[in-house]
Amino acid sequence: MEPHSLPLNEFPNLSLDPARLPRHVAIVMDGNGRWALKRGLNRCEGHRRGKDSVRAVVETANELGIQYLTLFAFSNENWQRPKGEVRFLMQLFYRYLITESKRLMKRDIRVIAIGEMSRLPGQVRRVLADTISRTASNRGMTVVLALSYGGRQDVVGAARRIAAAVAAGRVTPEQVDEAMVERELMTGGIPNPDLLIRTSGELRLSNFLLFQLAYTELYFTDTLWPDFREHDLLKAITAYQMRTRRFGMVNEGGLISLSAANQA
Repeated sequence: MEPHSLPLNEFPNLSLDPARLPRHVAIVMDGNGRWALKRGLNRCEGHRRGKDSVRAVVETANELGIQYLTLFAFSNENWQRPKGEVRFLMQLFYRYLITESKRLMKRDIRVIAIGEMSRLPGQVRRVLADTISRTASNRGMTVVLALSYGGRQDVVGAARRIAAAVAAGRVTPEQVDEAMVERELMTGGIPNPDLLIRTSGELRLSNFLLFQLAYTELYFTDTLWPDFREHDLLKAITAYQMRTRRFGMVNEGGLISLSAANQA
């Protein structure tokens, strides 16, 4: 896909190379609760404000020409939060999918989801399935919503499916390799993230895409998610472009360029 015109006019201090954009950006959207508590508000208000950041990031990434954007919206562990907060988050997901549907279609954005969908409330599952179906033919950026998702659970599920195939004689143990495991993950068919962004200053992966992030560039920012906007995304991508990805190797010049890595 050719990059769209880069939305940098408002940010003259930033300079991005369209040829070296990450193909896949993943984001751990953290800090909604702390944002609200700092302002004397209910935690749910932080989640509500965080929805504006989702819109800003989705639309900016799409304008840049990013091919895949994965958003860690709700983890398996998040089910352990207070019932009222979980209920609010489910209602927020429902309303987001309803209100953003036209914008997604207008921008030719496809939506898919990963995670244990069976745990989601019925109305959320229905509107999510409808959104996935309606956007399936879109050819712009793909937004991957990680809902009720856990990286360890993803790997375990893949291992079980492969074990069943071995037990049934469809696969031999010697045929099991990284490529097979990768195909069996919930993200099968999607390139691994080039860049992971985590907001709020936390320096951990929190059970997110554990297999897929093996060689991903990590970017941490103290910005709380409700404050994360276009400029913050551009800063993260600028930092990414200043790095050299080696994947454990060196070439004759001692380095492997980002452009070469993105073509791999």
